[in-house]
Amino acid sequence: MFNKKKQILLLILSLITTLLFAQEDEQQQDTIKTDVINVIKPYKPTISDAFKVKETPTLDDDETAVKKEVKYNIFSFPVASTFTPAKGKAAVVDKTEKARLFDNYATLGVGTYTTILGEVYLNHELGRGESVSAYLGHHSSGGGIEDVLLDDDFLDSKLNLSYSKRGRDLTWTIGGGFQLQSYNWYGVAQPRFIQTDVDGLDVGHTYTNGYVSGDIDFEDGYINSGSVLFRRFGDNLGSGENRFKAKTVVDVPVKGELVSTTVNIDYLGGAFDRSYFSLEELKYGNFQIGISPTYQLKQDDLTVDVGFTATYLNDTEASKSKFFIYPKISATYRLVDEVLIAFGGVKGGLLQNSYYGFAQENPFVSPTLFITPTDQQYNAELGLKGKLSNTMSYSVHGGYQSERAKPLYINNTINPDVPETTSYSYGNSFDVVYDNVSTLSVGGELNVDVNRNFTLGIKGDYFVYNTKTEEEAWNLPDIKASVFLDYQITNQWFAGANLFFVGERKDVFRENIIILPINVPETIVTLDSYFDVSANVGYHINDRFSVFVKGNNLFGEEYAKWQNTPVQGIQFLAGATYKFDF
Repeated sequence: MFNKKKQILLLILSLITTLLFAQEDEQQQDTIKTDVINVIKPYKPTISDAFKVKETPTLDDDETAVKKEVKYNIFSFPVASTFTPAKGKAAVVDKTEKARLFDNYATLGVGTYTTILGEVYLNHELGRGESVSAYLGHHSSGGGIEDVLLDDDFLDSKLNLSYSKRGRDLTWTIGGGFQLQSYNWYGVAQPRFIQTDVDGLDVGHTYTNGYVSGDIDFEDGYINSGSVLFRRFGDNLGSGENRFKAKTVVDVPVKGELVSTTVNIDYLGGAFDRSYFSLEELKYGNFQIGISPTYQLKQDDLTVDVGFTATYLNDTEASKSKFFIYPKISATYRLVDEVLIAFGGVKGGLLQNSYYGFAQENPFVSPTLFITPTDQQYNAELGLKGKLSNTMSYSVHGGYQSERAKPLYINNTINPDVPETTSYSYGNSFDVVYDNVSTLSVGGELNVDVNRNFTLGIKGDYFVYNTKTEEEAWNLPDIKASVFLDYQITNQWFAGANLFFVGERKDVFRENIIILPINVPETIVTLDSYFDVSANVGYHINDRFSVFVKGNNLFGEEYAKWQNTPVQGIQFLAGATYKFDF
C-alpha cells in the first residue's frame, strides 16, 4: 500500500513539473507547442445594448460550452427475472393550431356623432422580392358638441401607395400619398359672443397634403441607407408650403475604425396669403444642411456613443446664414446585469418647424403664422432602466433641455371690429409665438408583458418650464400620464383600454377694440386638467371575420384640449374587420 501511495505521489509531481516547464517554454518561444493548457477564469457574461431583454438569453462562450467528459462504469451480473415489459406507446401531444396570417384587411365602423371610421390595407407580391401596397383611411364625424355656436364636424381621409424591391445587396421602396382634412373654427369665445353674433359665419377650412418618398437600404458597403421626401401642404385660404428632405447614413473609415455619419438636407419654403392684422403676404424659407458623425466605444458593461451635429442654416427670405454645433453623446452602463442599467446623454439640433407640423398638432391654427426653426441647444437626460422580473421592465429618468425660439400655441386676439375681419378672428383660432424656454422633467415607465395574451404599460412625466419673454409656457401641460392595456381573453374574445391624463395649461384672452380709447388688458386663462378613458372589446368569429365595439371619453368629461374648443362627450363605435388574401 505504501509503495502504491509513493508511486501515485511521484506521478502527480511529475505531471506538475511537466506543466510548469511547458508554460515557461511557451513564454520564452514564439512557436506553438502541442501541449494542452486549461485556463480557468471567472465567467463574465454580457448582454447586448438593448432595453427589452430576451426571455431566454443565448449563451455563446467557448469556455463555458466545453464540458468535462464523464465516464460511468457499473458492475453488472445477470439476474433471473420473469418480468415482461409492456410495449411502449407514444404519448399524444395536443398541437396548437397555427394562426393563419393574411396580407390584407378591411375595417368599417359607425358610431355616435355620425362618426364613420374605415380602413383598407392591401399588399400583393408581384414576384420574388417585389411587392406593392396601398392604404386607404377615413375618419369623419358630423359633429354635435353641446353648447357650441357653430358647426363642429370634421373629416380626415388619406391614401398611401408604395412599391418595394428586395434584392441580395439592397432593398428600395418608393411611395406617395394624398391627404384631405377638413375642420371648423367652432370655438368662438363665449359669452363674449352669442348666437346672433356668429350666424352665417363660415368657419370651415381644409388642408391638403401630397407627398412622394423613396428609401434604400444596403446590405454591405460603406453606405448604409438613404431616403428622400418631398411634401406639398396647403389650405383653401391661399397658404402653401413645400418641403424637401434628403438623408443618408454612411460608415467613414478613420484609422481602421468606422465612424457612422449622417448627412441631412432640409429645405422649407412657403407663404400665407395674409397676416393676422393686415393683408400683407407672409413668406418664409429655410435651408439646412447638417452632418452628424458618431463613434461607438465598448468596454465590458459600458457603451458610449460620442459625436456631434454641425448644421448650416440659410434663411432664404431674410438672406441670413448661421452655423450651429450641437453635442451628441449617449452612454449605458450595466450596474447589475439585467436588473439595473444606467443611461444618459446630451444632444441638440436645429429643429425645422413647418405649417404642416403645426396644423397636425393643432388643427385650429390660423393661416397667418410666422415660421422659423427652433435652436435646441442641448437636451440632457439621465436615468435607470432594467427588469424587475422576467415579465416586468421599468425606466425612470430626469431631463433638462434648453431651447431658443421654441414654438408656443396661444389664442389669437379677438379682432371683430376691423375691416379685415376673418372667420377665425373670434377667439376661435391660435397663433404661434416663440420664446427661449428651459424645461426640467422627471418621469417613469413600467411595462408588464405576462405573455402574448396580456400586456400593460404605465407612463408618467412631470414638467417645470422657465420662459424668458412670455409670462407662461402657453398650452404646455405640467403633467402627462397614460396607461394602456391589451388582453387576449380567449382565442375568440379580446379587449383593450387606454387612459391618459393631461395637467393644467395656461393660455391668454386678448381683445382688440379700436373704438375705445383704452387698452384692454390681457387675461391669463387656466385650462383645467382632464382625464380621458377609452376601451374596446371584440370577438373573432373566425380567422377572417371579427367584430368590435369601442368607447371613447367614457367618463363623459366635457374638457377642452385648447381654449374655447370643447371635445365630444361619450362616444361609441361598432364595426367589423375582414382579413383576406388575393
